[in-house]
Amino acid sequence: MSTRDAVDALKRLGLSNYEARVFVALQRLGTGTAQAISDASEVPRSQVYGAADDLVERGLVELVASSPKEYRPVSLEAARDQLGQRLERERDRAFENLAELRTETDDGDAGGAVATLRGRQPIDDRIADLLRRAEQRVVFVAPDSRSVPTTLAETLRDRARDGVAVVVVTAEPDQRERFADSPVRVFVMDEDNPGDFAGRALMVDQRTVLLSAVTDDAVGEEAMWTADSSIGRILAQFMQSGIDSGMERTDDA
Repeated sequence: MSTRDAVDALKRLGLSNYEARVFVALQRLGTGTAQAISDASEVPRSQVYGAADDLVERGLVELVASSPKEYRPVSLEAARDQLGQRLERERDRAFENLAELRTETDDGDAGGAVATLRGRQPIDDRIADLLRRAEQRVVFVAPDSRSVPTTLAETLRDRARDGVAVVVVTAEPDQRERFADSPVRVFVMDEDNPGDFAGRALMVDQRTVLLSAVTDDAVGEEAMWTADSSIGRILAQFMQSGIDSGMERTDDA
């Protein structure tokens, strides 16, 4: 990593430009006066004192009692901990403020609208959230084991143990064994019901639907979801009809 990259990374962690440059310069110097730090960092000497003193306040730099006074960086491990704790405090403060600003009725529900998501993790997070809201029935279409990461699998088991009727539709018979220790019902598509999936699908309580498709770009997956909307109820009916029909054919076989 270059000096510029290191400075930019520290700035993203909350340091000012001068603070970051002084801290990086001290990594080279070990211990340095304001003049030495200025020469190494190209920060004006008059500005080094303020930046270095701020770093002392942050717990990232030590002030050495000497004449002229010198500055010495704490260990990288200690600096990492200090910056990590600061980020956590700022994160907590930010979300506490957001929670106060957020209206009581706004709980992340689509409210009859259709919302879109891009990226595997945001989609996984939304699926988990919708699963936690389920009251009666869940149908989760998961083409393969990669479609059900460990955290989602555990959420499906928990909801089934809570009394929610949970059905997982897949093309992999191994999924039966994966959920064998829970009330989750696994329906495996067979030759009469080919598992040719475009992506994942979730239906919750006949009124909430999430549909995803694999994409060829860096995002990897894109999804849309809707709750308590006309299109959601229509899509839920189509999903339920297809699942029921497939199960009937399998039971008759």
